[in-house]
Amino acid sequence: MNSYLIVVLIFILLHFLLSLTVERLNLGCIQTSLPEEFRAWYDAEKYKKAQMYLRETTGLSLLSGSVYTVMTIAFILLGGFNLVDIAVRALELSSILTGLVYTAVLLTAAGLLNLPFAAYETFVIEARYGFNTTSVKTFIADIFKICTLSVLLGGPLLALVLWFFEQAGPHAWLYCWAALCGFQLCMMYAAPVIIMPLFNRFTPVPAGDLQTAIASYARAQNFKIKGLFTMDGSKRSSKSNAFFSGIGRFRRVVLFDTLIEKHSLPELLAIVAHEIGHYKKHHILKHLCMSWAVSGCMFFILSVFLENPHLFAAFKMEHISIYASLVLFAFLFAPVDTLLSIAANALSRRNEYEADCFAAATTGSPEAMISALKKLSIDNLANLTPHPLKVVTAYSHPPVLQRIRALQRLAGAGATAGANT
Repeated sequence: MNSYLIVVLIFILLHFLLSLTVERLNLGCIQTSLPEEFRAWYDAEKYKKAQMYLRETTGLSLLSGSVYTVMTIAFILLGGFNLVDIAVRALELSSILTGLVYTAVLLTAAGLLNLPFAAYETFVIEARYGFNTTSVKTFIADIFKICTLSVLLGGPLLALVLWFFEQAGPHAWLYCWAALCGFQLCMMYAAPVIIMPLFNRFTPVPAGDLQTAIASYARAQNFKIKGLFTMDGSKRSSKSNAFFSGIGRFRRVVLFDTLIEKHSLPELLAIVAHEIGHYKKHHILKHLCMSWAVSGCMFFILSVFLENPHLFAAFKMEHISIYASLVLFAFLFAPVDTLLSIAANALSRRNEYEADCFAAATTGSPEAMISALKKLSIDNLANLTPHPLKVVTAYSHPPVLQRIRALQRLAGAGATAGANT
């Protein structure tokens, strides 16, 4: 058997076994008693509901992962990648157009495989627990918009990558890297004002106590707010959130309408301060630089394996091509991608702690941030006691109890300092 095939199959199975182990350990960490920090906030019935929600979402994730793993292995062993390639080559298009169609067919197949699970999660599980507000029309429209954007944005980028690898010789990976970095930078400008409004309505926070408090806070922090918006998150879910997007004059702080409905003014100010903290601590720039570094490594390694005959033989491919190299290389790069994802999550969790501390210190109210985190966790039925391995492999934010305890230590240190003075 081809050694590349053995390696690919081992990678796929190890990834599945890791996911299965992590999820089983995570379910084993479910505690029947409420953590002390939440006893005055959570009633026993709702806490039980949160645990049931975790079990159902985990079960669906494991089922979809099992199906995807089995289908992927079968597709590889039965020569599915080659059959698609033969069918696309029969269209007698240019090499770049052939590559675009080949990639589109595979992505469409993967999307169709995932569609029943996404629909079940949205219309059954999320609805059962009172979260779903997505209509069938919106669900279908979202799929159409995502596919359209993939063609309009991803298509030209992929075509450019294929062209560079065909025409630019040994330094093609550098040109591909530069193109991707430029694309990501453009998206940071365009996403808040062009792409995101295709999915949701963004409305400036109206004049009033909230706008006044946030404007005053921003001035005190020497932060020029380019846009403070509320988003109609209730169009799809009753869950709450907030985020910071864009750079330069297109940066904006966005609050879900559900968030504004459920939180007090001090809590909302703390949440906005947290998002501003990400900007003031340069987290967005750090994340972008890390993404650029990773993509540079990926393109360099790809250039080494480009049109590797042994890799093509592993997938039963009759024809060697640059476009298929990109697809097949993804299987070899998957373990590296997993490790990089773990590292990125670790950095993200550290950034969240820093943003929490920034919000608590600059608003002078760690208690407001703590109460905001508690409400968000309860409203979203968050898992309060995840297994440490689940946190390491999947959490971009620290578990809420760890964030709360860090803020409590900060509040305690502040109180001690005040008493000493």
